[in-house]
Amino acid sequence: MYSSLTHFIDALERAGELRRIGYPVDPDLEITEISDRVMKAGGPALLFENPKGADFPLLINAFGSERRMAMALGAKRLDDIAEEIADLTKPEIPQSMGQKLAFGLKYGRLALYVPRTRKGGGTPPCQEVVMDPPRLSRLPVLTCWPLDGGPFITLPMVFSHDPNTGKRNVGMYRMQVYDDVTTGMHWQLHKVGMEHMLDAGRKPMQIAVCLGGDPAYTYSATAPLPKEIDEMLFAGFLRRQAVEMVPCKTVDVMVPADVDFVIEGTLDPTERRIEGPFGDHTGYYTLAEPFPVFHVTAITHRRNAVYPATIVGPPPMEDAWLGKATERLFLPLLKTQLPELVDMNLPAEAAFHNLAIVSIKKRYPGHARKVMHALWGMGQMMFAKIIIVLDEDVNVHDMTDVLWKATGNMDPSRDVEMAMGPLDQLDHAAVYPSYGGHMGIDATTKWPGEGIVREWPEVARMDPAIKERVDAIWSKLGI
Repeated sequence: MYSSLTHFIDALERAGELRRIGYPVDPDLEITEISDRVMKAGGPALLFENPKGADFPLLINAFGSERRMAMALGAKRLDDIAEEIADLTKPEIPQSMGQKLAFGLKYGRLALYVPRTRKGGGTPPCQEVVMDPPRLSRLPVLTCWPLDGGPFITLPMVFSHDPNTGKRNVGMYRMQVYDDVTTGMHWQLHKVGMEHMLDAGRKPMQIAVCLGGDPAYTYSATAPLPKEIDEMLFAGFLRRQAVEMVPCKTVDVMVPADVDFVIEGTLDPTERRIEGPFGDHTGYYTLAEPFPVFHVTAITHRRNAVYPATIVGPPPMEDAWLGKATERLFLPLLKTQLPELVDMNLPAEAAFHNLAIVSIKKRYPGHARKVMHALWGMGQMMFAKIIIVLDEDVNVHDMTDVLWKATGNMDPSRDVEMAMGPLDQLDHAAVYPSYGGHMGIDATTKWPGEGIVREWPEVARMDPAIKERVDAIWSKLGI
C-alpha cells in the first residue's frame, strides 16, 4: 500500500518509470499533446512540476503500462491479484478442523479491510491546508482537446450516498470546470451516481470529490463493482490495509484521510447546465448536453499535494491499462456465473465496451449463444456491442490467432446473433441514445447438432516427434 500519491511517485521514480518535467507547460492543450505522444510511444509517467498558472504539480500516465498498473495495485503482475480474487470466489465447504481453520483465516481477513474512522488527534493529511477562498483555478485542470467545452477534472473520485439507505458509492465521472466554485457532474444514465440523484428527488445532495492518495483508491472508483460492494472496502483489499476515513469540513461525507485533495460541495438534482463537448475515450468528441451541476463549498489538500490527471482520446492511451486491470481482476467474478469461460480480452482499440473476445469450454450445441446472452446480462458487460466467442484453445490476446479462427470458423448466415439492448451513453453510433444493436459471433468449432453435415477439418499441425528432431539439429543449421 502507498501512504500518499507522493509515495507512489517515489516508487515509480526508483523503478525508472517516471520523468520529471521542470519546464513550465500549459495545462491548456500543451500537456495533452506531450502526454499523448508519450502514451502512444509506451513511455513513462510524467510529473509536470511547474504547470503554467497553477499552484500544484501534475502527475499523468501513472497507470500507462502493465508494470505501472500492477505497481499501483501493489503487485508484480495483475494476474497475481486475479488469482487471489479467484481463490476467494471458490469457497469450498470445510470438513476437517484444519480446513475450518483455513476457511476462517481466508475469509476472516476480509474484515480487516473494512474502512474505518481515523483515530487519534491531529489534522488528517487531506485537511492540512484549507483553501480560503476555494478556487479551482489554482489546480492545473486540463483542457484536453481543441473543441472541449472547457477544462475537465479527469480522475475524480466522486463520493455520493443512496438517499434511502445511506450506502456509499465512489464513482469516476468527469467534471467540467465552469468557474472557481462550479463544475458539471457527468453522471451517465446507467451509473450509480445518477441513480442516487434520481432517488434524491428534489432534495439537495452532499458530495465529496477526492483526488490522489493511494492509487488503489483511484482504480477502485473505476472498477465495475456490484452495488453491494463498497469501493473503499475493495480498495482496502487491494492495498492490504483498511482505508482510514475522516469527515469533511462542510458536508456530511467521509473521505480517505490521506488523499491529496478533497473538493466538497452540493448538487441540486433539479439543476442542469450544458456540459461538453469532450474528447472522450471512444476517440470522438461526446456532444454537449445538459448535466447536473456541482457547487463547491470547500477545498482542502495536503501540504505538498500533487494533482493527478489523465487524458482520453484515440487509443492507445493511459486508460488502456486501467481497462486491462478490470479485465484481469473481474474475470474470476464472471467465471463464478459462467464457469465455462476460459479467458477474455477487451481490446483498448475498441474502447473496451465495443468488443469482447472470449474463449469457452464448449459442452453442447448453442453454447456460444448462451454465453453471449449471459454476458449481456452481467453488469457493465451489457455495453459489449460485439462479442466473439471462440474455443478454449484460442489465445484471445493474440489477434493473429483470433482473426484466423474467428473468420475461419464462422458462416455469417448461421453464426451471427443480433440483439437489441442498452449501450454506453457515449456510443455515438447507437440507433437511439444509450440503446441499440448488439452482435454476437459464434466462432467455435461447429457440431452436427448445430447443422453441420460435413466433416469439420483438423488444424494443420506438425508431428511432435518431428518438432523434437528439428529442435535437436537447430543449432547446426546456421539459421
